[in-house]
Amino acid sequence: MDERIIIGDTCVAEGADWLASSEPRFKTALAQTGPLPLRLKPEGFDQLLNAIIGQQVSVASANAIWGRMVGLELTTEDTIAKASDDDLRAAGLSQQKMRYARALAEARIDYDALRDMPSETVIKSLTQVTGIGQWTAEIYAMFSLGRADVFAHGDLALQEAARVLLELEERPKEKQMKVIAADWSPWRSVAARVLWAYYRVVKSREGIR
Repeated sequence: MDERIIIGDTCVAEGADWLASSEPRFKTALAQTGPLPLRLKPEGFDQLLNAIIGQQVSVASANAIWGRMVGLELTTEDTIAKASDDDLRAAGLSQQKMRYARALAEARIDYDALRDMPSETVIKSLTQVTGIGQWTAEIYAMFSLGRADVFAHGDLALQEAARVLLELEERPKEKQMKVIAADWSPWRSVAARVLWAYYRVVKSREGIR
């Protein structure tokens, strides 16, 4: 595999400089966001389990559920596989999330092997597991594996930030976002960091309702 891996703040800064020089509107965004966060996370089962728990719930709810999961020591493949419905329900998991958590535990993903796969293969492999959608797989590739050229095209915040920054009439859908983001290769994951940070700036300016 010959892909750029983000390992520190200097990598993010290099990507930001490249984006600013290739698309002046990124320079405008960066002037408002300031330095970008590194956002790297560990690898492994618990990271994907945490991401699944966070699907379609608020950040506060996801954090509360994850805190209970940690407290009940339900963060490994073995403990999830052995847990009863009552155990998982006590942590706050819905019936659907229980099914997803068990599917992830049963998949026995080789997390070390993912490190050496091309990003497209990583995403394809992860999305074969029940409960892991495209967005979750892309986020894992971006932040747990540090891939520099992955973008979450279906992310609503990225789409909305792109609409404002690029002065588009409508928020781009996933298909259009792929076309737009192609110009930001080989630093698409840094472009995502810029847009997420810019989204917070824009929403703060507008006032969050």
